[in-house]
Amino acid sequence: MKLVISEKPSVAQSIAAVIGAKQRGNGFLEGGGYLVSWCLGHLAELASADAYDEKYAKWRREDLPILPENWWFTVSGDKQAQFDILRALMRRDDVDEVINACDAGREGELIFRTVYDMAGCSKPIKRLWISSMEDEAIRQGFANLKPGRDYNGLHQSALCRSKADWLVGINATRLFSTLYHRTLNVGRVMSPTLALIVQREAEISAFQPEPFYTVSLDCGDFTATGDKFKQKPEAEAIAAACKGKTATVRAVERKEKAEKTPALYDLTTLQRDANRLLGYTAQQTLDYLQSLYEKKLCTYPRTDSRFLTNDMEGTVPALVSVAAGICGADVPEKLNAGQVCDSAKVSDHHAVVPTSVAGKADVYALPAGEREILRFVSRQLLCAVSEPHRYDETAVTLDCAGYGFTAKGKTILVPGWKTYFQEQSDKPLPELKEGQDIPISAFSVKDGKTSPPKHYTEDTLLSAMETAGAKDMPDDAERKGLGTPATRAAILEKLVTTGFVERKKAKKTVNLIPSQVGVSLVTVLPEQLQSPLLTAEWENRLKQVERGELEPNAFMNGISSMLRELIKTYTPVKGAEVLFPSGREIIGKCPRCGGSVTESKKGFFCENDSCRFGLWKDNRFFAVKKKALTKSVAAALLKDGRVRLTGCYSEKAGKTYDATVILDDTGEHVNFKLEFDSGTKKRGRS
Repeated sequence: MKLVISEKPSVAQSIAAVIGAKQRGNGFLEGGGYLVSWCLGHLAELASADAYDEKYAKWRREDLPILPENWWFTVSGDKQAQFDILRALMRRDDVDEVINACDAGREGELIFRTVYDMAGCSKPIKRLWISSMEDEAIRQGFANLKPGRDYNGLHQSALCRSKADWLVGINATRLFSTLYHRTLNVGRVMSPTLALIVQREAEISAFQPEPFYTVSLDCGDFTATGDKFKQKPEAEAIAAACKGKTATVRAVERKEKAEKTPALYDLTTLQRDANRLLGYTAQQTLDYLQSLYEKKLCTYPRTDSRFLTNDMEGTVPALVSVAAGICGADVPEKLNAGQVCDSAKVSDHHAVVPTSVAGKADVYALPAGEREILRFVSRQLLCAVSEPHRYDETAVTLDCAGYGFTAKGKTILVPGWKTYFQEQSDKPLPELKEGQDIPISAFSVKDGKTSPPKHYTEDTLLSAMETAGAKDMPDDAERKGLGTPATRAAILEKLVTTGFVERKKAKKTVNLIPSQVGVSLVTVLPEQLQSPLLTAEWENRLKQVERGELEPNAFMNGISSMLRELIKTYTPVKGAEVLFPSGREIIGKCPRCGGSVTESKKGFFCENDSCRFGLWKDNRFFAVKKKALTKSVAAALLKDGRVRLTGCYSEKAGKTYDATVILDDTGEHVNFKLEFDSGTKKRGRS
């Protein structure tokens, strides 16, 4: 009996249907010599810090760094039943082999191996590695199962990634949260990504627009434009000189140009296009594509490849026919299947393409998001196998009153892959010859301003994440960027949910804008936690671990050493109370330092960390008089240094009286005095 373990129940059902496991059990399917079960995603995960020691339940700087020697995994309560089922299945005497059918990638490998190890299983492992959930792909995958040991490096890479994220997240988050008195989530990939957004906003804020002016000549069938000038009088003088004149053609230059066909989609490129053209977030696109994969309509989503393997070339024409049907378009007249196939450019998975099954699906019955993504994937395949887009570009130089003007036009020769896009093409210029005179029907001076850098959108940020650090890394580095195609969407979502980044709509575009606390966090973070180059280097080293070129311990020791040094040497930025305001209501000004005094559960305290001023609510001076140190009382003391109280209780006389309480702060201790109408004072201390 062979036990097959998938990542999700829906995937398990698809596999079971193909291999004949049709009998339903408790948490598994059985039949045909197979047991098929599932993990419910990350069934087991790294234990929280307080699992190692109860003292870690509280966040204290003195407990850092937290560096487990032996790592523990835990199963959350709502998943324990399924883990128990898997463990029991693995321990069955009739099970002689376990097949890892979790998603064919780094995380899928980690999900399976963690459960396998926690269950104490030592039975032989085989690996199902497929890029499509189609029945035929599953059958071929089972016919070509790989030895589990072939993926030991992938597992070690995934485990190192998980541990590194835990170490940085736990230690750096606790360090900065305790130092700056608010929760500040710090992440190995999240923080450098936030730094990119903050840096872009700083560039926009620092940008000073410069005006410029151009003269345009209306030549009837086309418009010619002159140089840019910084001063408007210069442009106006040229316009005046051209008034009533004709323009003479000085040069006509024609060039045949081509725009090569785009490659197929990997996940990141699809996410970028879907964000720019449809407004989908990266996470939405991934979710839609994952659903299409599980419905057998698209191939594996989490890929960084934009080509198919060479052995798939024969299947391309059939897939193109499917794509044309989905898009309601024609198959390219000249279908170039070979140009989308290159095994050397395929890593773990080939590019995203529609499956043959998709041709039989009712596209209109799909949810709108899935339908649009399927069309995008299909259209990209049609474009990728088409001819290049070819056109003639004509550039004309004119002379008017001794000043030069230029105009450009485009004539399409072969539409090629752009047949599948409804785009406005540039207007062709009329036939012009050198020396020809052209009458000017009108002229104008147009104002303009230099443009600042643009805010990041998910489209442009994904591109920046993908290439971050690339120019400073060795040419042979395989991972040049922040995160992976599989993790970038989650990073963007976490930046938003933690309040570091906001999505703000501007016309049809949604920009990613750092919040005040996001900017403040990057301001106080040291270089090693916000450097895209360093994080890109870590990704490259994880790839080396995967290939067996770097020992996992060497990678982890580097992370641990960095954290030890950080915690040992980092000192808080002075004046950080300005960067991280509590958000609480300000009751008044501190009499010692002029800072803000706000209310907390136990009293009213200065928010300046270096200042120790405070008015405690359980103050004995007020308690013996049976009066409360309320917000209004504290506000009056801070504003005027005194407050009038009525009905104060006298322990000696057993009666009540009215008096004025005066704040008497020595700079080290807070004292109070009583002033009566007669002018006498009684002294007290908090």
